[in-house]
Amino acid sequence: MKLAIEAPPLHTLTVAGRDERFPVNRVFCVGRNYAAHAREMGKDPDRDPPFFFMKPANAVVDATQPTSVPYPPKTINYHHEIELVVAIGRGGRDIGVASALDHVYGYAVGMDMTRRDLQLEARDKGRPWEFGKSFSRSAPIGPLHRVQEVGHLPSAAITLTVNGQPRQSSDVSKLIWSVAECVAYLSEYETLEPGDIVMTGTPEGVNAVVAGDVMLGAVAGLGEIEVRVAR
Repeated sequence: MKLAIEAPPLHTLTVAGRDERFPVNRVFCVGRNYAAHAREMGKDPDRDPPFFFMKPANAVVDATQPTSVPYPPKTINYHHEIELVVAIGRGGRDIGVASALDHVYGYAVGMDMTRRDLQLEARDKGRPWEFGKSFSRSAPIGPLHRVQEVGHLPSAAITLTVNGQPRQSSDVSKLIWSVAECVAYLSEYETLEPGDIVMTGTPEGVNAVVAGDVMLGAVAGLGEIEVRVAR
């Protein structure tokens, strides 16, 4: 096949302890999936059906080693959001909750970096969130840990510090919608494909970072990632 232009790069993630890499297809993000975070964003944390937004594949930054992300343009309120990341290894549609975890390849630590001022302006005007959420290098993600090695994570501490100071601290057991429920629900609307990524939402404590800040995010059992905001 002859391409009219050079093909865009393939974005991949490290697989912990292995030589092969995980190709990233699409990135789905669950909104407001911890009750305390929903409250801090001014929303009722009732268990309504989950909702999703997307990031492009080039949002993904391999954060296996300490890395940096640029402070993006057009914002003065750039926020961190620590998240449990799910990698889909087997696709499917209308997946049942009972079998949803069979489609998971592995888990990782990730951050959903957000231009909060642009997101809230769009939300208040009833517009899409893309400028606030869906921009390049906005999703640093650590190495993927295969399910065969770490199992599933019904509970695990999830934390983030900035310059050594605590910002976010919770447990993935507090997800309003579990990993299995998120995967099953999403598959009702979109056929999942191998390589898809699901970012499961962030707990309370989101806040702004500035150029030069160093974020350390962790999920118990999955290690930690170190991300600096570039000047």
